Amino acid sequence: MSDSYQPKPEDKFTFGLWTVGNRGRDPFGDAVRPPIPPARIVQKLSQLGAYGVNLHDNDLVPIDATPAQRDKIVKEFKKAVEDCNMKVPMATTNLFYHPIFKDGAFTANDPKVRAYAVRKTMDAIDLGYELGARIYVFWGGREGIETDACRDARDAIKRFRECINFLCGYVTDNKYGMKFALEAKANEPRSDIYLPTTGAMLAFIETLDHPEMVGVNPEYAHETMPGLNFHHAIAQALERGKLFHIDLNGQKPGKYDQDLRFGSEDQKGCFFLVKLLEDSHYDGPRHFDAHAYRTEDEDGVWDFALGCMRTYNVLKDKAR
Repeated sequence: MSDSYQPKPEDKFTFGLWTVGNRGRDPFGDAVRPPIPPARIVQKLSQLGAYGVNLHDNDLVPIDATPAQRDKIVKEFKKAVEDCNMKVPMATTNLFYHPIFKDGAFTANDPKVRAYAVRKTMDAIDLGYELGARIYVFWGGREGIETDACRDARDAIKRFRECINFLCGYVTDNKYGMKFALEAKANEPRSDIYLPTTGAMLAFIETLDHPEMVGVNPEYAHETMPGLNFHHAIAQALERGKLFHIDLNGQKPGKYDQDLRFGSEDQKGCFFLVKLLEDSHYDGPRHFDAHAYRTEDEDGVWDFALGCMRTYNVLKDKAR
């Protein structure tokens, strides 16, 4: 393979702490790899030629950390990022893992849970801004139902809108200059998730108080799981000027969310996707929300990450 495919920072390839840091846990088996410290993730990605690293709040700061512990962790992480000349382009909030979010976060029936979710997001926005992130992603992992007896779906949409409107105001009041990107997914971890596709998110955005601040973060796996054409979802977002961020990985249609290596499935579809991004002069991060296979050790994790980036560059060369 030509050295011209070797990733470089100007390619704007990014990974999440939760992606290369994934320990191989699944619903039927516990972790198979030890944790990788965030500073080591930053260093290794930098050596591979990545541009930056993204994170959920609790990927870096434990949910039960004290203020003093939080500040120490953040200080050490910022130093690692600066020492490696890396960026933190995007941040997000984990509103799906803790048991308190069993019925959702922004759409939960309990108003105290909704209030906590907003407060947690405000704190995470502050963290993202401090680290340099100017894109903030919202994935409603628990914003859905197993049975529609749970709530009126119209109320769920209204609650979600109220929270996003409030947070837009929070960012504006603090002059953070952030943009929000909404991420759709049809199902999993709940049976049915509200606003399940990129098209649904684009329609929802037009109902917000500040639609100019809000775009989408489509993910290859999330659109491919129900058999949709990811390339077309990206085209719709680009045509509306709403592609603020993108998650790249691999996925087999009709399966659970696999987060396979980018380009390992549907090479023709990936080619046309890369061609579309390059022809449109999309200048945002190319983020890989892909997880090394459960059979890999840590060396395999870094091979996997490098493979995602090199595959994109191969397809970019073919498109050119």
